[in-house]
Amino acid sequence: MEFVILAVVIALVAVGVISGLVVSSRRKRQLPPPGAPSTTPTITAPPAEPHVGEEAETPREEPRRTIEEVDLPTAEEIVEEPTAVEDPVMAAPPVREIEVPAPTAGRLVRLRARLARSQNSLGKGLLTLLSRERLDEETWEEVEDTLLTADVGVAPTQELVERLRERVRVLGTRAPEELRTLLREELLTLLGPDFDRTVKTEGGLDTPGVVMVVGVNGTGKTTTTGKLARVLVADGRSVVLGAADTFRAAAADQLQTWGERVGARTVRGPEGGDPASIAFDAVKEGIAEGADVVLIDTAGRLHTKAGLMDELGKVKRVVEKHGPLDEVLLVLDATTGQNGLVQARVFAEVVDITGIVLTKLDGTAKGGIVVAVQRELGVPVKLVGLGEGPDDLAPFEPEAFVDALIGEPTA
Repeated sequence: MEFVILAVVIALVAVGVISGLVVSSRRKRQLPPPGAPSTTPTITAPPAEPHVGEEAETPREEPRRTIEEVDLPTAEEIVEEPTAVEDPVMAAPPVREIEVPAPTAGRLVRLRARLARSQNSLGKGLLTLLSRERLDEETWEEVEDTLLTADVGVAPTQELVERLRERVRVLGTRAPEELRTLLREELLTLLGPDFDRTVKTEGGLDTPGVVMVVGVNGTGKTTTTGKLARVLVADGRSVVLGAADTFRAAAADQLQTWGERVGARTVRGPEGGDPASIAFDAVKEGIAEGADVVLIDTAGRLHTKAGLMDELGKVKRVVEKHGPLDEVLLVLDATTGQNGLVQARVFAEVVDITGIVLTKLDGTAKGGIVVAVQRELGVPVKLVGLGEGPDDLAPFEPEAFVDALIGEPTA
């Protein structure tokens, strides 16, 4: 019995000693002696959120802030916060920063070199053929083929070749510069130097000038409308844009972007809305604002769909309730060649085309389309697009075009 009691006492003493050692060990781990470096990382936060404990160790020397101090901003923070938020808002204008377009004067002069680089193959080819020692029937056939390849058209080509043959025979011309002069004169005759190529943007006393831009998708119609707005603004005119192309996705956004660049307001409606209604509202807005010109971008759907072409005619009729249209510009892609003539015929049946805009003229050697489309419609090419830049729309000048086509005369 005594042995059992003694064993129990020894066990109790052992448990007490072990408990003391565990408590001492825990205290040593939690409160290390000052200045003693720790060889193992300490964890002062719950294991589930170690990053909180790590952040809390940094400001340990500072007095811990209460919950109220942490949650509520100080007076200085209340003053500074609005400044940090409002500064960029105040700096940003309500619309895109307005650009200053290049003036109209001299645009074609600046772009003539680019036109010459792309068209010289036609002019130089003709001059090379005409400079042969003997201009026989085979040579004149090659001249015809060169003109036809450039999309001048069959009838204009035959007229040009017949006149050149007659003049060369009568004058006995063989010198390169004399041949160049004859070719230049005949090409100018084909281009119709007497055409009025002014873009009509003058309205009545109480109404702005109204210009409707038509053409199929892919010709650069919306871009041309935006570039034309830049040309007019550069000449000191105020412009309102009508985004009546509700068929093509983002067409209104594209036109509005062009307008914001030069400070022209864009009147638009919902996607898929009534184009005629938007065109009507654009002219109405132009009248209310006293704008100089209203440019209306129409849907560029395929010309082979009769119903859609009828809708284009409706746009024209609705706009004319405000007054007559001053200009209807047909945008054609110069690279489409004879297919552009098919487009031109169909559009001319729906609306009275008054002028032509040829885009992408610098990317093709088919500059003869200028002659063909004028002959087909009986209306002049008034503007040409010579590149992708915002100021690459220029008035069409026959003399500059022909000089670029066949090259400048040598000194």
